Amino acid sequence: MNVLSRRRILTVGLGGAGLIAVGGVWRATRLPQTAFDPWELDATPPQDARLDAFRHAILAPNPHNRQPWTIRLEGERRAVIGVDLDRRLPDTDPFDRQITIGFGAFLETARIAASKRGYAMEIELFPEGHDDQTLDARPVAALTFTGDPDLEPDPLHVQIIRRRSNKEEYDLTRQVSSGDLNQVIADGGEYTLDPNTLAALQAEIVSAIQTEMNTPAANMESVELMRIGHEEVDANPDGIELHGPMIEAGKLAGTINREELADPTSSAFQQGVEMMSRIYGSIPALIWIKTPANTRFDQLEAGRQYVRANLQATALGLGMHPMSQSLQEYAEVQPMFAEVQALTGVMPGERLQMLARVGYGPETGPTPRWPLQSRLI
Repeated sequence: MNVLSRRRILTVGLGGAGLIAVGGVWRATRLPQTAFDPWELDATPPQDARLDAFRHAILAPNPHNRQPWTIRLEGERRAVIGVDLDRRLPDTDPFDRQITIGFGAFLETARIAASKRGYAMEIELFPEGHDDQTLDARPVAALTFTGDPDLEPDPLHVQIIRRRSNKEEYDLTRQVSSGDLNQVIADGGEYTLDPNTLAALQAEIVSAIQTEMNTPAANMESVELMRIGHEEVDANPDGIELHGPMIEAGKLAGTINREELADPTSSAFQQGVEMMSRIYGSIPALIWIKTPANTRFDQLEAGRQYVRANLQATALGLGMHPMSQSLQEYAEVQPMFAEVQALTGVMPGERLQMLARVGYGPETGPTPRWPLQSRLI
């Protein structure tokens, strides 16, 4: 959710000489070794059903892959979910709206996984109160797990480890069917396949990503979260991961670094804007989720609906990629936000929470994750 697909930018500025060194051994030893381990779930689940639910929940989509959740187990049945406040995004998400949506996805993923084990998960939201302007040290949710032999497993549980946010170019020659989209939004949302509406929204979406990349504070928030090369990805398996042979070669050659990626006059930056514009402009279909208001409860509900849509798209072989830049609250992007709200039929008082392109894209791998143990307190 709002994790920029910039790893392909890093093919720029690399001459042939820089790639000569990329042999089989060199390549194999320069891939992340531990960052993807949380996706490889042991065949034997933990005895504690809470831990089983949470080892799935940490795989949920979340903005800039910040993984801001903390988990405290209480007794034998309860767990309290809190916020790591150092993992917020103050420049692009000043009111923590997107972070809260990510918690909605986390909680729903945990609930789906718990159902597979025959456990119902009762959720008490913000048990100590909340602030709609900023998240704070108070818990987001208190959970109670109760065994239920009659509980039917949620059929989406098999998609959790297969789910991706596919941030590549989509095949515009392959049409997405309205039947598939109706299944994707079965738990909430709307969609469009109308060419005129898609074209109008595409213009605002592309303008929004270009605006973010050309707004210094917003762009630096992404640049500072880039993990460049396998060592950085393994050391900090969150943020925006950049790895692969060309990236490693460019890092060694000094052509790929944060300074270049932050400099609007650099060729890497300019080619990055062009590439991102192509990716964000490849839109076979769009879905969106709006809520009656913009409270924390609305935001959590949007996250619940979104992750279910993403899991259902996975089951159908479709890619999904959030177009969150046009929905953000910082000043420079407000003209695009207003247009997107109007184009999606948002009424006064309502809030457009999620917008995502849907289509057929190349197969992609998972994003890095911190291990579950690192999220337990």
